[in-house]
Amino acid sequence: MKKILIKNGTLVNEGRIWNADILIEDKIISRIDEAGISDSQATVIDATGKYIIPGVIDSQVHFREPGLTQKDDLWHASRSAVSGGTTSFMEMPNTIPKALTQELLEEKYQLGNKNSIANYSFYMGTSNENSDEVFKTNPKNVCGVKIFMGASTGDMLVDRPETLRRVFSKNHPLIPIALHCEDEASIRKNTELFREKYGEDMPMKMHPELRSAEACYLSSSLAVRIAKEYNSRIHILHLTSEKEMSLFEKGNVPLREKRITAEVCIHHLWFSAKDYETKGTYIKWNPAIKQESDRLALFQAMLDDKLDVIATDHAPHTLEEKQNSYFKAPAGAPMVQHSLLAMLEFYHQKKISLEKIIHKMCHAPAEIFRVHNRGYLKPGYFADMVILDMNSNWIVDRSNVNYKCAWSPMEGVNFHSKVEKTIVNGRIAYDNGNWDDTLRGERLTFDRD
Repeated sequence: MKKILIKNGTLVNEGRIWNADILIEDKIISRIDEAGISDSQATVIDATGKYIIPGVIDSQVHFREPGLTQKDDLWHASRSAVSGGTTSFMEMPNTIPKALTQELLEEKYQLGNKNSIANYSFYMGTSNENSDEVFKTNPKNVCGVKIFMGASTGDMLVDRPETLRRVFSKNHPLIPIALHCEDEASIRKNTELFREKYGEDMPMKMHPELRSAEACYLSSSLAVRIAKEYNSRIHILHLTSEKEMSLFEKGNVPLREKRITAEVCIHHLWFSAKDYETKGTYIKWNPAIKQESDRLALFQAMLDDKLDVIATDHAPHTLEEKQNSYFKAPAGAPMVQHSLLAMLEFYHQKKISLEKIIHKMCHAPAEIFRVHNRGYLKPGYFADMVILDMNSNWIVDRSNVNYKCAWSPMEGVNFHSKVEKTIVNGRIAYDNGNWDDTLRGERLTFDRD
């Protein structure tokens, strides 16, 4: 039996910060003790002066495999994830082929088993034509069902009201329907107008006007309205606008009982429209990064628990693709290596507590998706955890970016924290710039009876 004993660390878990030792036996946390633990058979890690947190669970990533591996793949992306403190991820279905059948979905799980260092789950995709396949989704071993209510996703765009209502009314009551909400008619109309005015090379600063706050609100408000009608279990992804915050209430209900949950992404908390001048297409995302007032409203809504979880929407493209003119440059960018560090930077700026960060990035996704025995530092739970140096000082540049695409929108940022070690299922997956490439993560399972 393999044992790891972490001594003298400062734990952050369930709204509390305290000093304790942690004993890991095989894959599981067997003991946490403030009085100290001794075990002569264990490999000892001295965590004096370091913080220990549960592994981050990122509930929205695009790791691009299969079919788009020139941009990213499960091996590179999962290595980037663990180097940034993410031990589990949930990946979207718009790969090639798209995960629109149970057979294609299971093929992605086989790829995860073969190639991912981190723990993994994959969403079932939805189109206007495949709802019967969607309803076959196993609630215990698939994270959720994904619907694109807008954006250029070809045969994955669900724009028929009858399809939405069928899925909302008949989907398994505990499988979250994860929603990308932008009104396609508004976007198409705006695209036509802006192309006529600017041609192909529209200024990036107009991106939040083309993919507007109104387009987001029209779609997200429709989703909330239909969900309330059918008591559907929905999770609205990457919210971006101050106006949309009126759709959500402050957290009063335990997350496992909430029928409508909401997500904010790191880039919408970090950047605003003023950054288009220097970052250009490198921060082109859909839905768009919007005004500073929207960014501040999102941050406050996250603190107030209107927004339940923080994710990345990690969606890399090659540099060649991103350096195109506005209409040709694809939306999306890599974020999973720097997501936790960005939130810790807000902590250093005294804008958020460590306890709140851990709640939003570790505990909340575990509760929202009912992940089995992960997301917490608890005896009996899987030993997914991160050892942090909170007194580091380093700058992001291309020499220390781990992404396959070899660039980051965070280049030039000075961080004051560093991931020292990441433990996945009781094994050290990442250690100060080194990976255990023999390690493979596990398929996430879900408590949905």
